Amino acid sequence: MLTTGPKPVSPPPPLGRGRKRAAHAYDAALDDAELAAARSALAQGRWQTARSLLARTGDDWDRRGHRVTVLAQEQYCVPWTRDWLLAEPDSVDAAVLLGLAQVRRALRGKEKPVRARESCHAAAALAPADPTPWLGLLMLEKNLGAEPEVRRLFAEVRARYADHHHAHHLMIARLAEHQSGTGTDPLHEVYDFANAAAEQAPADSPLAVLPVIAHAERYRVLAAAGHEPRDAVASGHWTGRRARQVMRAAFDWWLEWEQEGHPRRLIDLNFLAHAKVCEGRGAEAAALFHRIGEHATPSPWSYPDRDPYAAFRTARDTALGTA
Repeated sequence: MLTTGPKPVSPPPPLGRGRKRAAHAYDAALDDAELAAARSALAQGRWQTARSLLARTGDDWDRRGHRVTVLAQEQYCVPWTRDWLLAEPDSVDAAVLLGLAQVRRALRGKEKPVRARESCHAAAALAPADPTPWLGLLMLEKNLGAEPEVRRLFAEVRARYADHHHAHHLMIARLAEHQSGTGTDPLHEVYDFANAAAEQAPADSPLAVLPVIAHAERYRVLAAAGHEPRDAVASGHWTGRRARQVMRAAFDWWLEWEQEGHPRRLIDLNFLAHAKVCEGRGAEAAALFHRIGEHATPSPWSYPDRDPYAAFRTARDTALGTA
């Protein structure tokens, strides 16, 4: 392995209450054990494990996007990936990972956005069929960009993989923030977008759950603006006729869904369990919690400003009768 200087030393684990919270921290790898192992190796500068993982992933675009975005979150991903590129200057996987790692740094205010954009565009030029560099750009502009650019980047992702799971979630979160100062809005554009995407997707696609995602993201915006109670269970957002139809259709689809290997399915299950809790459908929520296990996700349990782990545990214990 080539190195450019002394290896950075990881900080010691936090003490006291911080350590207890860390034991319950959300793991972005979800249930992907290979990804978690590669991330741990990367944290120690052993980029070869990530190299092998991404090579095995191939053009399973949803899985590739999930794995690259999780690896990119590792604190020292940028320097270790640059080491990788020194050893293998033509590595497409290293270029893509570096681009998304710089996006992550830019979103944390530790990198100039222009450098992240340049890195992602360079990776896209090396891998014209890969939607992942465009996913990185969409992640960046979803927070920083103007509407036309966000829509253009979403179109770039879909031109390479029309049913990209993460890209659709990003677009829904962005669209939900339109007209944040208005009250109840059953005709909001985010619902139309989610419904159209779900209808156009293949029958076995997890995009069928997008209307539920849209409903939760719109609640986040409305609650933050004071138009809905900050306690999601106390909100009437999930009890209207249209909302009930959306939740029922999504739950029925899940009962029949046979592709349990989708890399981001646990994100969908958390959104669906949250919706069923808010809807007051305890038995259906319990079935989902059994499948989720300990794989809680920050969204939507944090909406609008709650401790996501505490909200998840309270909801799960109540649904399972262990409170």
